[in-house]
Amino acid sequence: MAVLETSFVTGESAIRSYKDLEVWQVAMDVAVACYRVTAKFPREEIYSLTAQIRRAAASVAANIAEGYGRETTASFIQFLRIAQGSLKELETHLLLASRVELAEAGDLAPLLDRCERISKMLRNLIRALANGHRTET
Repeated sequence: MAVLETSFVTGESAIRSYKDLEVWQVAMDVAVACYRVTAKFPREEIYSLTAQIRRAAASVAANIAEGYGRETTASFIQFLRIAQGSLKELETHLLLASRVELAEAGDLAPLLDRCERISKMLRNLIRALANGHRTET
């Protein structure tokens, strides 16, 4: 598997697993936070907005991981774009949860801020990969 160059490195070690990617780590944190937020939703929402939020949140990190595991950079980029779409879906579901008063806007604001951070990280990673910032090991 190819290794990402040092511009995507924390400290001195190269990225050798999707688990090393900061964007994946933050996406996992958001997924956990979404599970916690939706645990407070009414029981009748378990198969609707609760499930949709949880699925979209898990999908962001899962698509980053799946893309990393693909053999080509083009495939990785495609999965990062899918993760970006899942992220926008998640943001929309969180905003809807606020509008229908399942959660307080103030409780969701930190989550939405982290979603914006992930979005920027995904865009930067896509750009870097598209520009060839990947080396063979």
